[in-house]
Amino acid sequence: MPAVPAFQLALGLAVKARRTELEVTQEQLANNTGLHQRWISNVETGKRNPSYASLRRLAAGLGLSASELLARAEQIEASGSRTLKAKAGSRH
Repeated sequence: MPAVPAFQLALGLAVKARRTELEVTQEQLANNTGLHQRWISNVETGKRNPSYASLRRLAAGLGLSASELLARAEQIEASGSRTLKAKAGSRH
């Protein structure tokens, strides 16, 4: 299985961090956005790379704009988070 791109993992970490910050479950976020809970889980783990339309719905459900969510992901990616490196390394 090819390695998951760092930006995809960073996006997943940003989504999960914001959802946790809001104290919302994946199921609650799914209900608020019309996205499937399994799909949200796959985004959070880096298994899915959302389309722009889905990214906007996801961000709105997290109380952010798409650009704010992407900025958070870029910060995680730029920081070289240990979690990000660990996840990227385990996908080989």
